Amino acid sequence: MDDQMYSKKLLTTLLLTLLMVLAACGGNDQNDEAAGGEEEPEDLTNNDAEDTLVVGLDDDPPLLDPHLSTAQVESQIFKAVYETLINVDENLDPIPGLAKDWDVSEDGLTYTFYLQEGVTFHDGADFNAEAVKYNFERILDEDLGSPNASDLRLIEEMSVEDEYTFVVELEEPFAPFLSGLSHRAGQMVSPEAAEDESIDLSNEPVGTGPFQFVDRTAQSHLEFERHDDYWGDQPDYQYLEYHAFSNEDTRITNLVSGDLDIVNRVAHKDLEQLEENPEINMSEEDGIGFQGLMLNTDREPFDNQKVRQAMNYAVDREAITEVVFHNGAEPAVSPFAPSSWANNPDLEVPDREVEKAQELLEESGVEDLSFTLTVSPSPAEQQLSEMLKSMLDEVGFNVEIEQVEFGAILDRMYEGDFDIARLGWSGRVDPDGNAYSWFHTDETYNFTGSSNEQLDELLIDARTTVDQSERQEMYHEAAEILWDEAPYIFLYHENDYKPMKDNVQGFNHVPDGLIRPADLTLE
Repeated sequence: MDDQMYSKKLLTTLLLTLLMVLAACGGNDQNDEAAGGEEEPEDLTNNDAEDTLVVGLDDDPPLLDPHLSTAQVESQIFKAVYETLINVDENLDPIPGLAKDWDVSEDGLTYTFYLQEGVTFHDGADFNAEAVKYNFERILDEDLGSPNASDLRLIEEMSVEDEYTFVVELEEPFAPFLSGLSHRAGQMVSPEAAEDESIDLSNEPVGTGPFQFVDRTAQSHLEFERHDDYWGDQPDYQYLEYHAFSNEDTRITNLVSGDLDIVNRVAHKDLEQLEENPEINMSEEDGIGFQGLMLNTDREPFDNQKVRQAMNYAVDREAITEVVFHNGAEPAVSPFAPSSWANNPDLEVPDREVEKAQELLEESGVEDLSFTLTVSPSPAEQQLSEMLKSMLDEVGFNVEIEQVEFGAILDRMYEGDFDIARLGWSGRVDPDGNAYSWFHTDETYNFTGSSNEQLDELLIDARTTVDQSERQEMYHEAAEILWDEAPYIFLYHENDYKPMKDNVQGFNHVPDGLIRPADLTLE
Protein backbone atom coordinates (compact mmCIF):
# COMPACT_ATOMS: atom_id res chain seq x y z
CA MET A 1 0.00 0.00 0.00
CA ASP A 2 1.57 3.34 -1.03
CA ASP A 3 1.95 6.27 1.38
CA GLN A 4 -1.06 8.13 -0.03
CA MET A 5 -3.38 5.18 0.50
CA TYR A 6 -1.92 4.57 3.93
CA SER A 7 -2.47 8.20 4.86
CA LYS A 8 -6.11 8.00 3.84
CA LYS A 9 -6.58 4.97 6.06
CA LEU A 10 -5.09 6.97 8.88
CA LEU A 11 -7.60 9.78 8.43
CA THR A 12 -10.17 8.33 10.78
CA THR A 13 -7.64 7.42 13.45
CA LEU A 14 -5.80 10.73 13.21
CA LEU A 15 -8.84 12.41 14.74
CA LEU A 16 -8.28 10.44 17.91
CA THR A 17 -4.69 11.62 18.09
CA LEU A 18 -5.77 15.21 17.64
CA LEU A 19 -8.37 14.87 20.38
CA MET A 20 -5.50 14.21 22.71
CA VAL A 21 -3.11 16.66 21.09
CA LEU A 22 -5.42 19.67 20.98
CA ALA A 23 -6.85 19.03 24.42
CA ALA A 24 -3.35 18.89 25.89
CA CYS A 25 -3.22 22.69 26.04
CA GLY A 26 -4.47 23.90 29.40
CA GLY A 27 -5.03 20.50 30.97
CA ASN A 28 -8.07 19.60 28.88
CA ASP A 29 -10.27 22.24 30.46
CA GLN A 30 -13.06 21.72 27.97
CA ASN A 31 -16.63 22.92 27.64
CA ASP A 32 -19.35 21.59 29.92
CA GLU A 33 -21.35 20.34 26.94
CA ALA A 34 -18.77 17.69 26.10
CA ALA A 35 -19.70 14.15 27.07
CA GLY A 36 -17.93 12.50 29.92
CA GLY A 37 -19.74 11.20 32.95
CA GLU A 38 -20.83 14.43 34.65
CA GLU A 39 -24.07 12.74 35.79
CA GLU A 40 -22.32 10.19 38.01
CA PRO A 41 -23.92 9.57 41.42
CA GLU A 42 -22.08 10.63 44.55
CA ASP A 43 -20.75 7.12 45.13
CA LEU A 44 -18.91 6.40 41.91
CA THR A 45 -18.21 2.74 42.56
CA ASN A 46 -20.53 -0.15 43.41
CA ASN A 47 -17.54 -2.25 44.50
CA ASP A 48 -15.92 -2.34 47.91
CA ALA A 49 -14.35 1.13 48.14
CA GLU A 50 -11.47 -0.14 50.28
CA ASP A 51 -10.60 -2.72 47.63
CA THR A 52 -11.09 -0.49 44.56
CA LEU A 53 -8.82 2.01 42.84
CA VAL A 54 -10.89 4.66 41.03
CA VAL A 55 -9.11 6.66 38.31
CA GLY A 56 -10.49 9.87 36.83
CA LEU A 57 -9.89 10.40 33.11
CA ASP A 58 -10.21 13.57 31.06
CA ASP A 59 -12.15 11.79 28.31
CA ASP A 60 -13.91 8.55 27.47
CA PRO A 61 -11.44 6.30 25.61
CA PRO A 62 -12.81 5.69 22.09
CA LEU A 63 -10.87 2.51 21.21
CA LEU A 64 -9.62 -0.27 23.45
CA ASP A 65 -7.81 -2.13 20.68
CA PRO A 66 -4.16 -1.03 21.01
CA HIS A 67 -3.41 -1.78 17.37
CA LEU A 68 -6.00 0.76 16.24
CA SER A 69 -5.46 3.26 19.03
CA THR A 70 -3.81 6.67 18.84
CA ALA A 71 -5.27 8.63 21.78
CA GLN A 72 -3.32 9.16 25.00
CA VAL A 73 -6.37 8.51 27.18
CA GLU A 74 -6.60 4.99 25.73
CA SER A 75 -3.02 4.30 26.76
CA GLN A 76 -4.04 4.91 30.37
CA ILE A 77 -6.43 1.95 30.09
CA PHE A 78 -3.88 -0.21 28.30
CA LYS A 79 -1.50 -0.09 31.28
CA ALA A 80 -4.05 -2.14 33.21
CA VAL A 81 -5.14 -4.73 30.67
CA TYR A 82 -2.31 -5.04 28.13
CA GLU A 83 1.43 -5.49 28.39
CA THR A 84 4.25 -4.59 26.03
CA LEU A 85 7.25 -6.62 24.98
CA ILE A 86 9.46 -3.82 26.29
CA ASN A 87 8.86 -1.53 29.25
CA VAL A 88 10.61 1.73 30.09
CA ASP A 89 11.87 3.01 33.43
CA GLU A 90 11.65 6.54 34.82
CA ASN A 91 14.61 7.51 32.60
CA LEU A 92 12.80 6.09 29.54
CA ASP A 93 15.44 3.38 29.20
CA PRO A 94 14.20 -0.04 27.99
CA ILE A 95 13.61 -2.70 30.64
CA PRO A 96 12.04 -6.18 30.43
CA GLY A 97 8.34 -6.60 29.83
CA LEU A 98 6.80 -9.63 28.17
CA ALA A 99 10.29 -10.06 26.74
CA LYS A 100 12.53 -10.90 29.68
CA ASP A 101 15.67 -10.28 27.63
CA TRP A 102 16.80 -9.55 24.08
CA ASP A 103 19.91 -9.50 21.91
CA VAL A 104 20.71 -7.10 19.08
CA SER A 105 23.26 -8.01 16.43
CA GLU A 106 26.26 -5.73 15.89
CA ASP A 107 24.87 -4.53 12.56
CA GLY A 108 21.57 -3.59 14.23
CA LEU A 109 19.53 -5.80 11.90
CA THR A 110 18.68 -8.85 14.02
CA TYR A 111 16.67 -8.73 17.24
CA THR A 112 16.23 -11.90 19.29
CA PHE A 113 13.59 -11.75 22.01
CA TYR A 114 13.50 -14.21 24.91
CA LEU A 115 9.95 -14.25 26.25
CA GLN A 116 8.52 -14.64 29.73
CA GLU A 117 7.24 -18.17 30.37
CA GLY A 118 3.99 -19.16 32.05
CA VAL A 119 2.07 -16.11 30.83
CA THR A 120 -1.56 -16.47 29.76
CA PHE A 121 -4.05 -14.08 28.23
CA HIS A 122 -7.24 -13.31 30.12
CA ASP A 123 -9.14 -15.79 27.95
CA GLY A 124 -6.72 -18.59 28.88
CA ALA A 125 -4.73 -18.55 25.64
CA ASP A 126 -0.97 -19.01 26.01
CA PHE A 127 1.43 -16.16 25.42
CA ASN A 128 4.40 -17.39 23.40
CA ALA A 129 6.46 -16.64 20.29
CA GLU A 130 3.57 -17.60 18.02
CA ALA A 131 1.40 -15.02 19.79
CA VAL A 132 4.03 -12.33 19.20
CA LYS A 133 4.24 -13.27 15.53
CA TYR A 134 0.46 -13.08 15.25
CA ASN A 135 0.37 -9.63 16.84
CA PHE A 136 3.09 -8.25 14.56
CA GLU A 137 1.35 -9.66 11.49
CA ARG A 138 -1.95 -8.18 12.65
CA ILE A 139 -0.44 -4.72 13.04
CA LEU A 140 1.18 -4.93 9.60
CA ASP A 141 -2.00 -6.18 7.93
CA GLU A 142 -3.05 -3.47 5.47
CA ASP A 143 -6.69 -4.49 5.86
CA LEU A 144 -6.53 -3.58 9.55
CA GLY A 145 -4.99 -0.20 8.73
CA SER A 146 -3.13 0.09 12.02
CA PRO A 147 -1.74 3.59 12.62
CA ASN A 148 1.04 1.91 14.59
CA ALA A 149 2.35 -0.13 11.68
CA SER A 150 5.11 2.42 11.06
CA ASP A 151 6.97 1.08 14.12
CA LEU A 152 7.20 -2.33 12.41
CA ARG A 153 7.48 -1.35 8.74
CA LEU A 154 11.17 -2.16 8.44
CA ILE A 155 10.69 -5.80 9.45
CA GLU A 156 11.94 -7.95 6.58
CA GLU A 157 11.42 -11.33 8.22
CA MET A 158 10.23 -12.74 11.54
CA SER A 159 10.54 -16.27 12.83
CA VAL A 160 9.61 -18.45 15.79
CA GLU A 161 12.82 -20.13 16.94
CA ASP A 162 11.13 -22.03 19.73
CA GLU A 163 8.13 -21.57 22.02
CA TYR A 164 9.67 -18.62 23.85
CA THR A 165 12.21 -17.23 21.37
CA PHE A 166 11.20 -14.80 18.64
CA VAL A 167 13.55 -13.35 16.01
CA VAL A 168 13.11 -10.26 13.85
CA GLU A 169 15.23 -9.30 10.84
CA LEU A 170 15.11 -5.65 9.73
CA GLU A 171 15.72 -4.30 6.23
CA GLU A 172 18.06 -1.68 7.69
CA PRO A 173 19.02 -0.50 11.17
CA PHE A 174 16.14 1.25 12.91
CA ALA A 175 17.20 2.93 16.16
CA PRO A 176 13.66 3.50 17.55
CA PHE A 177 12.65 -0.16 17.12
CA LEU A 178 12.84 -1.14 20.80
CA SER A 179 11.21 2.14 21.77
CA GLY A 180 8.27 1.36 19.51
CA LEU A 181 7.79 -1.95 21.28
CA SER A 182 7.20 -0.09 24.54
CA HIS A 183 4.22 1.58 22.84
CA ARG A 184 1.18 0.18 21.07
CA ALA A 185 3.20 -1.79 18.51
CA GLY A 186 4.50 -3.91 21.37
CA GLN A 187 1.17 -4.48 23.12
CA MET A 188 -0.03 -8.05 22.87
CA VAL A 189 -3.69 -8.92 22.30
CA SER A 190 -5.03 -12.45 22.58
CA PRO A 191 -4.85 -14.08 19.11
CA GLU A 192 -7.93 -16.15 19.94
CA ALA A 193 -9.93 -13.08 20.94
CA ALA A 194 -8.78 -11.16 17.86
CA GLU A 195 -9.99 -14.00 15.62
CA ASP A 196 -13.29 -14.42 17.45
CA GLU A 197 -15.92 -12.44 15.52
CA SER A 198 -18.14 -12.33 18.60
CA ILE A 199 -15.52 -10.26 20.47
CA ASP A 200 -14.99 -6.59 19.68
CA LEU A 201 -11.55 -5.69 20.99
CA SER A 202 -12.37 -2.02 20.55
CA ASN A 203 -14.78 -2.38 23.47
CA GLU A 204 -13.70 -5.64 25.16
CA PRO A 205 -9.92 -5.70 25.61
CA VAL A 206 -8.22 -9.07 26.14
CA GLY A 207 -4.56 -8.94 27.12
CA THR A 208 -2.09 -10.39 29.61
CA GLY A 209 -2.14 -7.49 32.08
CA PRO A 210 -2.74 -7.51 35.84
CA PHE A 211 -6.41 -6.54 35.40
CA GLN A 212 -9.05 -8.08 33.15
CA PHE A 213 -12.03 -6.37 31.59
CA VAL A 214 -15.45 -6.65 33.28
CA ASP A 215 -17.81 -4.04 31.87
CA ARG A 216 -18.06 -0.73 30.08
CA THR A 217 -20.67 2.03 30.16
CA ALA A 218 -20.04 4.36 27.23
CA GLN A 219 -19.21 7.96 28.13
CA SER A 220 -19.16 6.98 31.79
CA HIS A 221 -16.83 4.32 33.13
CA LEU A 222 -14.97 1.03 32.67
CA GLU A 223 -14.65 -1.75 35.24
CA PHE A 224 -11.81 -4.23 35.67
CA GLU A 225 -10.94 -6.83 38.26
CA ARG A 226 -7.69 -8.42 39.30
CA HIS A 227 -6.47 -11.19 36.98
CA ASP A 228 -5.98 -14.07 39.41
CA ASP A 229 -3.72 -15.97 37.00
CA TYR A 230 -1.47 -12.98 36.36
CA TRP A 231 2.14 -14.07 35.91
CA GLY A 232 3.65 -11.14 37.83
CA ASP A 233 3.07 -9.69 41.27
CA GLN A 234 -0.60 -9.47 42.14
CA PRO A 235 -2.05 -5.95 42.50
CA ASP A 236 -2.82 -4.72 46.00
CA TYR A 237 -6.55 -4.33 45.36
CA GLN A 238 -9.29 -6.38 43.67
CA TYR A 239 -11.12 -3.83 41.53
CA LEU A 240 -10.08 -1.05 39.17
CA GLU A 241 -12.39 1.54 37.64
CA TYR A 242 -11.86 4.38 35.18
CA HIS A 243 -14.42 7.21 35.19
CA ALA A 244 -14.55 9.82 32.42
CA PHE A 245 -15.01 13.51 33.23
CA SER A 246 -14.42 15.85 30.33
CA ASN A 247 -15.19 18.81 32.58
CA GLU A 248 -12.07 19.63 34.56
CA ASP A 249 -13.88 21.17 37.53
CA THR A 250 -16.09 18.10 37.97
CA ARG A 251 -13.09 15.80 37.84
CA ILE A 252 -11.16 17.75 40.44
CA THR A 253 -14.23 18.09 42.68
CA ASN A 254 -14.56 14.29 42.74
CA LEU A 255 -10.88 13.94 43.60
CA VAL A 256 -11.06 16.42 46.47
CA SER A 257 -14.25 14.80 47.79
CA GLY A 258 -12.52 11.41 47.82
CA ASP A 259 -14.62 9.73 45.14
CA LEU A 260 -11.59 9.52 42.85
CA ASP A 261 -8.21 8.21 43.97
CA ILE A 262 -6.07 9.67 41.17
CA VAL A 263 -6.65 11.60 37.94
CA ASN A 264 -4.70 11.53 34.71
CA ARG A 265 -4.80 15.25 33.95
CA VAL A 266 -5.27 18.49 35.83
CA ALA A 267 -5.78 22.08 34.64
CA HIS A 268 -2.87 24.32 35.53
CA LYS A 269 -5.24 26.79 37.16
CA ASP A 270 -6.00 24.15 39.81
CA LEU A 271 -2.40 23.27 40.69
CA GLU A 272 -2.00 25.69 43.57
CA GLN A 273 -5.19 24.70 45.38
CA LEU A 274 -4.40 21.00 45.02
CA GLU A 275 -0.82 21.42 46.21
CA GLU A 276 -2.12 23.22 49.31
CA ASN A 277 -4.63 20.46 50.10
CA PRO A 278 -3.16 18.22 52.85
CA GLU A 279 -5.22 15.25 51.67
CA ILE A 280 -3.83 15.41 48.11
CA ASN A 281 -0.36 14.40 46.97
CA MET A 282 0.91 15.94 43.74
CA SER A 283 3.51 14.34 41.50
CA GLU A 284 5.23 16.40 38.80
CA GLU A 285 7.38 15.21 35.90
CA ASP A 286 8.85 16.85 32.82
CA GLY A 287 6.83 16.12 29.71
CA ILE A 288 8.30 14.72 26.51
CA GLY A 289 6.00 16.36 23.95
CA PHE A 290 5.76 19.78 22.34
CA GLN A 291 3.05 22.35 21.66
CA GLY A 292 2.91 25.24 19.24
CA LEU A 293 1.63 26.65 15.96
CA MET A 294 1.44 24.74 12.69
CA LEU A 295 2.05 27.13 9.77
CA ASN A 296 0.77 26.39 6.27
CA THR A 297 3.87 27.18 4.21
CA ASP A 298 1.94 26.68 0.98
CA ARG A 299 -0.09 29.80 1.72
CA GLU A 300 0.79 33.47 1.86
CA PRO A 301 2.24 34.98 3.93
CA PHE A 302 3.83 31.85 5.42
CA ASP A 303 5.46 30.81 2.17
CA ASN A 304 7.99 33.52 3.08
CA GLN A 305 10.70 32.37 5.48
CA LYS A 306 11.30 35.82 6.98
CA VAL A 307 7.62 36.10 7.88
CA ARG A 308 7.83 32.77 9.67
CA GLN A 309 11.03 33.79 11.43
CA ALA A 310 9.37 37.02 12.57
CA MET A 311 6.77 34.97 14.42
CA ASN A 312 9.52 33.24 16.40
CA TYR A 313 10.61 36.59 17.82
CA ALA A 314 7.13 38.09 18.15
CA VAL A 315 5.86 35.59 20.73
CA ASP A 316 6.72 35.74 24.42
CA ARG A 317 7.11 32.12 25.48
CA GLU A 318 7.92 32.96 29.09
CA ALA A 319 4.72 34.99 29.44
CA ILE A 320 2.65 32.17 27.93
CA THR A 321 4.01 29.56 30.31
CA GLU A 322 3.50 31.88 33.28
CA VAL A 323 0.02 33.23 32.51
CA VAL A 324 -1.71 30.33 30.75
CA PHE A 325 0.08 27.43 32.42
CA HIS A 326 0.93 28.92 35.82
CA ASN A 327 4.58 27.92 35.28
CA GLY A 328 3.51 24.34 34.63
CA ALA A 329 5.26 24.29 31.26
CA GLU A 330 8.69 25.04 29.82
CA PRO A 331 9.28 27.42 26.88
CA ALA A 332 10.08 25.50 23.69
CA VAL A 333 12.32 26.15 20.69
CA SER A 334 12.39 22.61 19.24
CA PRO A 335 10.40 19.35 19.29
CA PHE A 336 12.76 17.94 21.92
CA ALA A 337 11.93 18.66 25.56
CA PRO A 338 14.71 19.72 27.97
CA SER A 339 14.61 16.24 29.51
CA SER A 340 15.35 14.56 26.15
CA TRP A 341 18.88 13.48 25.25
CA ALA A 342 18.15 14.94 21.81
CA ASN A 343 17.62 18.45 23.19
CA ASN A 344 20.06 21.03 21.82
CA PRO A 345 21.38 23.11 24.77
CA ASP A 346 22.83 25.69 22.37
CA LEU A 347 19.34 26.65 21.23
CA GLU A 348 18.29 29.08 23.93
CA VAL A 349 14.79 30.44 24.37
CA PRO A 350 14.92 33.97 22.93
CA ASP A 351 13.47 37.00 24.62
CA ARG A 352 10.56 38.58 22.82
CA GLU A 353 12.13 41.01 20.32
CA VAL A 354 9.49 43.25 18.79
CA GLU A 355 11.95 45.33 16.78
CA LYS A 356 13.67 42.27 15.32
CA ALA A 357 10.31 40.77 14.35
CA GLN A 358 9.33 44.04 12.66
CA GLU A 359 12.66 44.20 10.81
CA LEU A 360 12.16 40.67 9.48
CA LEU A 361 8.66 41.54 8.31
CA GLU A 362 9.99 44.62 6.54
CA GLU A 363 12.75 42.57 4.89
CA SER A 364 10.17 40.03 3.72
CA GLY A 365 8.50 42.61 1.50
CA VAL A 366 5.12 41.07 2.28
CA GLU A 367 2.38 43.67 2.63
CA ASP A 368 -0.66 41.58 3.55
CA LEU A 369 0.05 39.99 6.93
CA SER A 370 -3.52 38.96 7.69
CA PHE A 371 -4.27 35.36 8.65
CA THR A 372 -6.66 33.17 10.62
CA LEU A 373 -5.50 31.31 13.73
CA THR A 374 -7.57 28.14 14.14
CA VAL A 375 -7.91 26.78 17.67
CA SER A 376 -10.08 24.31 19.53
CA PRO A 377 -13.02 25.58 21.63
CA SER A 378 -11.71 25.42 25.18
CA PRO A 379 -11.12 28.16 27.77
CA ALA A 380 -7.36 27.57 27.88
CA GLU A 381 -7.10 27.65 24.08
CA GLN A 382 -9.08 30.88 24.03
CA GLN A 383 -6.77 32.47 26.59
CA LEU A 384 -3.68 31.33 24.71
CA SER A 385 -4.99 32.48 21.32
CA GLU A 386 -5.89 35.92 22.65
CA MET A 387 -2.38 36.33 24.05
CA LEU A 388 -0.89 35.28 20.72
CA LYS A 389 -3.12 37.68 18.82
CA SER A 390 -2.03 40.58 21.00
CA MET A 391 1.66 39.75 20.56
CA LEU A 392 1.45 39.20 16.81
CA ASP A 393 -0.77 42.19 16.07
CA GLU A 394 1.71 44.43 17.87
CA VAL A 395 4.53 43.61 15.43
CA GLY A 396 2.38 44.06 12.32
CA PHE A 397 0.30 40.92 11.80
CA ASN A 398 -3.49 41.04 11.59
CA VAL A 399 -4.80 37.95 13.38
CA GLU A 400 -8.35 36.62 13.31
CA ILE A 401 -9.13 33.86 15.81
CA GLU A 402 -11.41 31.04 14.74
CA GLN A 403 -12.63 28.33 17.12
CA VAL A 404 -13.32 25.04 15.35
CA GLU A 405 -14.27 21.59 16.62
CA PHE A 406 -11.63 18.87 16.48
CA GLY A 407 -13.07 17.01 13.50
CA ALA A 408 -13.30 20.15 11.39
CA ILE A 409 -9.73 21.08 12.26
CA LEU A 410 -8.58 17.65 11.14
CA ASP A 411 -10.42 17.95 7.85
CA ARG A 412 -8.85 21.33 7.16
CA MET A 413 -5.37 20.19 8.10
CA TYR A 414 -5.62 17.15 5.89
CA GLU A 415 -6.84 19.23 2.95
CA GLY A 416 -4.35 22.03 3.60
CA ASP A 417 -7.23 24.44 4.19
CA PHE A 418 -5.81 26.52 7.04
CA ASP A 419 -3.43 29.41 7.72
CA ILE A 420 -2.18 28.56 11.21
CA ALA A 421 -3.52 25.89 13.56
CA ARG A 422 -2.80 25.21 17.24
CA LEU A 423 -1.45 21.68 17.28
CA GLY A 424 1.02 19.72 19.34
CA TRP A 425 2.16 16.25 20.30
CA SER A 426 2.25 14.34 23.58
CA GLY A 427 5.66 12.89 22.68
CA ARG A 428 7.34 9.54 22.22
CA VAL A 429 10.07 7.80 24.19
CA ASP A 430 12.53 8.00 21.28
CA PRO A 431 13.06 11.48 19.77
CA ASP A 432 12.41 10.06 16.31
CA GLY A 433 8.74 10.05 17.26
CA ASN A 434 8.85 13.81 17.86
CA ALA A 435 10.62 14.64 14.63
CA TYR A 436 10.35 12.29 11.67
CA SER A 437 6.58 11.97 11.35
CA TRP A 438 6.07 15.71 11.85
CA PHE A 439 8.84 17.33 9.84
CA HIS A 440 10.02 14.92 7.14
CA THR A 441 8.72 16.07 3.76
CA ASP A 442 6.65 13.00 2.92
CA GLU A 443 5.25 12.10 6.33
CA THR A 444 1.60 12.16 7.36
CA TYR A 445 1.78 14.72 10.18
CA ASN A 446 3.78 17.27 8.16
CA PHE A 447 0.75 19.48 7.68
CA THR A 448 3.03 22.51 7.20
CA GLY A 449 3.84 21.38 3.67
CA SER A 450 7.45 22.38 4.27
CA SER A 451 10.34 20.55 2.65
CA ASN A 452 14.03 20.76 3.42
CA GLU A 453 16.36 18.22 1.83
CA GLN A 454 19.05 18.59 4.49
CA LEU A 455 16.50 18.11 7.26
CA ASP A 456 15.05 15.04 5.55
CA GLU A 457 18.49 13.46 5.30
CA LEU A 458 19.24 14.15 8.95
CA LEU A 459 15.95 12.66 10.13
CA ILE A 460 16.46 9.54 8.02
CA ASP A 461 20.08 9.13 9.15
CA ALA A 462 19.11 9.64 12.79
CA ARG A 463 16.63 6.77 12.73
CA THR A 464 18.97 4.40 10.89
CA THR A 465 22.03 5.14 13.06
CA VAL A 466 22.43 3.02 16.17
CA ASP A 467 25.04 5.11 18.02
CA GLN A 468 23.18 7.53 20.31
CA SER A 469 25.94 10.16 20.39
CA GLU A 470 25.86 10.35 16.59
CA ARG A 471 22.08 10.56 16.62
CA GLN A 472 22.26 13.32 19.20
CA GLU A 473 24.43 15.45 16.90
CA MET A 474 21.98 14.88 14.06
CA TYR A 475 19.01 15.96 16.17
CA HIS A 476 20.90 19.04 17.37
CA GLU A 477 21.45 20.05 13.77
CA ALA A 478 17.85 19.21 12.86
CA ALA A 479 16.59 21.47 15.66
CA GLU A 480 18.68 24.35 14.32
CA ILE A 481 17.25 23.87 10.84
CA LEU A 482 13.70 23.79 12.19
CA TRP A 483 14.32 27.02 14.10
CA ASP A 484 15.74 28.71 11.01
CA GLU A 485 13.10 27.39 8.60
CA ALA A 486 10.32 27.99 11.14
CA PRO A 487 7.53 25.92 9.57
CA TYR A 488 6.28 25.35 13.12
CA ILE A 489 6.44 27.84 15.97
CA PHE A 490 7.38 25.90 19.09
CA LEU A 491 5.79 27.47 22.16
CA TYR A 492 6.06 25.19 25.19
CA HIS A 493 6.70 21.73 26.61
CA GLU A 494 3.90 20.93 29.05
CA ASN A 495 4.86 19.31 32.34
CA ASP A 496 2.84 16.34 33.55
CA TYR A 497 0.99 16.48 36.87
CA LYS A 498 -0.69 13.61 38.69
CA PRO A 499 -2.73 14.54 41.79
CA MET A 500 -3.84 11.66 44.01
CA LYS A 501 -5.31 11.02 47.45
CA ASP A 502 -2.77 10.76 50.24
CA ASN A 503 -3.57 7.07 50.80
CA VAL A 504 -2.42 6.16 47.28
CA GLN A 505 1.16 4.93 47.47
CA GLY A 506 3.72 3.51 45.05
CA PHE A 507 3.20 5.93 42.17
CA ASN A 508 6.24 5.96 39.88
CA HIS A 509 6.10 9.01 37.61
CA VAL A 510 7.45 8.03 34.20
CA PRO A 511 7.72 10.91 31.69
CA ASP A 512 5.27 9.17 29.34
CA GLY A 513 2.52 10.38 31.70
CA LEU A 514 0.86 6.98 32.11
CA ILE A 515 -0.58 5.68 35.37
CA ARG A 516 0.61 2.13 36.08
CA PRO A 517 -2.20 0.87 38.34
CA ALA A 518 -0.55 -2.40 39.36
CA ASP A 519 2.25 -0.42 41.05
CA LEU A 520 -0.18 1.42 43.32
CA THR A 521 -1.30 0.45 46.79
CA LEU A 522 -4.18 1.75 48.92
CA GLU A 523 -3.43 2.44 52.57
